[in-house]
Amino acid sequence: MPQSFKEIRQLFIQHLEGHLYTQEPKTLYEPINYLLQLGGKRARPAMTLMAHELFASLTEDAYKMAMAIEVFHNFTLMHDDIIDDADTRRAQPAVHIKYNTNTAILSGDAMMIESYQLIADLSNQQIIPSIFTRFNTHAMGVCYGQQHDFDFETRSDVTIDEYIEMIRQKTAVLLGCALATGAEVAGATAEDIEHLQKFGENIGIAFQLQDDLLDTFGDAATFGKRIGGDIIQNKKTYLYLKSLELASDEQKQELEALYSSYPEDEEAKIERVKAIFTDLNVKEYATQLMDAYNHLGISHFEAVQVDAVSKKPLLELCDLLMNRNN
Repeated sequence: MPQSFKEIRQLFIQHLEGHLYTQEPKTLYEPINYLLQLGGKRARPAMTLMAHELFASLTEDAYKMAMAIEVFHNFTLMHDDIIDDADTRRAQPAVHIKYNTNTAILSGDAMMIESYQLIADLSNQQIIPSIFTRFNTHAMGVCYGQQHDFDFETRSDVTIDEYIEMIRQKTAVLLGCALATGAEVAGATAEDIEHLQKFGENIGIAFQLQDDLLDTFGDAATFGKRIGGDIIQNKKTYLYLKSLELASDEQKQELEALYSSYPEDEEAKIERVKAIFTDLNVKEYATQLMDAYNHLGISHFEAVQVDAVSKKPLLELCDLLMNRNN
């Protein structure tokens, strides 16, 4: 019987707690354990295990693959917090704040290497080259997406299509990789693996669009981060790009001026931008686009050749991700 996201998540947490890093030097590995134990949704490793369970009972290899996904994901977070100069992660001090920046860089590097070692340690040696190829492709995709995100900061001609491709690479590909590798470790067919990859990528795009909405229109008490962070950083999100497309000349000029400024009164800037977004109904446009990608992802999942009962837990997780408040 397939297990729910809650059950799978708990199984992974138990596995993680039993496989924390104890080797020397402690100053390198302690920050890794600190970040891994900060919590989070654990959606990516859970997806790996849930995709595996579509085709086979959970194995030690399934847990190794899930750990590889989670360790790599957290490596990107450790370095992202340095890049973004973020003080907190999951309401706790970021690694570079709790320790120092040099340690966070080295510990992050170690996490990336540890994720590859987990794949190299899979007992089914025959699938390792294929897993590495897929993992490397998506790991580089994350780097491409991050660099495009940087590049967008200095460009005034970013298109919506470019933005969607950026979030596909930066966020969505790792969700697809989590599902695809979990299925591959379980011995799924190439066709089913590809459908799961597309399922993950499309719901990943929808997930990021939802994150953009929450960053601007969410509740700070439940979102866990400051509302309006993207606006303060002048991030060219879908909300901003769609607004430029719909805006009058006057509104467009004002938006472009706001997104070129770093005023002392940040709250006033946030409220003014939100007012323009609201006037142009971009929240509704973003919601429609999010739903479209979500439905496209589900259509790929429906094509996977397993019974409907087995699919139910992943569909419930998808619904949970699309109806979250943090």
